[in-house]
Amino acid sequence: MPKAPVCALICNFVAFDPEPAIDTALLSILFATTVAGALSISAAAILSFSLLSRMVERMVSLSVGILLATSLLHALPEAFESEADAHTLFAILLAGLLGFFLLEKLAILRHSHHYEGDGHGHEHGHDKHEAGRAGWMILVGDGLHNFTDGILIAAAFLADPHLGLITALAIIAHEIPQEIGDFIILLNAGFSRARAYAYNLACSMMGVVGGVVGYLTLDEATQWIPYVLVFASSGFIYIAVSDLMPQMQRRATLRDTVPQVIFIAVGVGIVLFLTGMTHGH
Repeated sequence: MPKAPVCALICNFVAFDPEPAIDTALLSILFATTVAGALSISAAAILSFSLLSRMVERMVSLSVGILLATSLLHALPEAFESEADAHTLFAILLAGLLGFFLLEKLAILRHSHHYEGDGHGHEHGHDKHEAGRAGWMILVGDGLHNFTDGILIAAAFLADPHLGLITALAIIAHEIPQEIGDFIILLNAGFSRARAYAYNLACSMMGVVGGVVGYLTLDEATQWIPYVLVFASSGFIYIAVSDLMPQMQRRATLRDTVPQVIFIAVGVGIVLFLTGMTHGH
């Protein structure tokens, strides 16, 4: 008679496999990175298209504030606070800036570029086919940034599921204003709304790739985070300084300058506020 419970116990023990717990962690990472990307993109699209698309010129200033603050006050400090060699990080920053300069040169050679309202006449539908160089560069930088976010989410979930959830929510919070800036840049560069949403959504899926990479090779992947952050930041800085700010300089009157400064300050303030919330967790 006692053999049945013993056999059941043995069968349960043999059937038990710790792998499902790991699979659960992977599923959580995949779910969190997918939702974080899709939710932040969708929320930014709703805000950009419904509220901000009528103010593209003003929102370019907001984008400058968000891009520079994200790079100089959030991503770069995080990279340099790591154990990575500072000289190597500065070398990557320099290489990134020069690399985006060369990418811009290639874009100039391959695409005739203009901005809305520049006074150049083009046939109907031209903007849909001739997207500006800043649009493509922002997508490259955003994809790299999303990749590092995925690694961070993976690391947090493997450490503690609750920490993973908090990290995902924090990433959604700081991604929304950045994605608003990206949408404004893409619209300003001639992308249609549907195209801007599709490309941004595709870039957000780099977070899923980063999550999987972080899950499979966490020890190695985390060591690369500072370098990827610096390279992505070099793209954001280059776009803000070389492409967006010269647009703003063309409007040099006091009436144009005051709103520009205000919107830059608002962009910086948003990033500072959300960075403070993230560090608070």
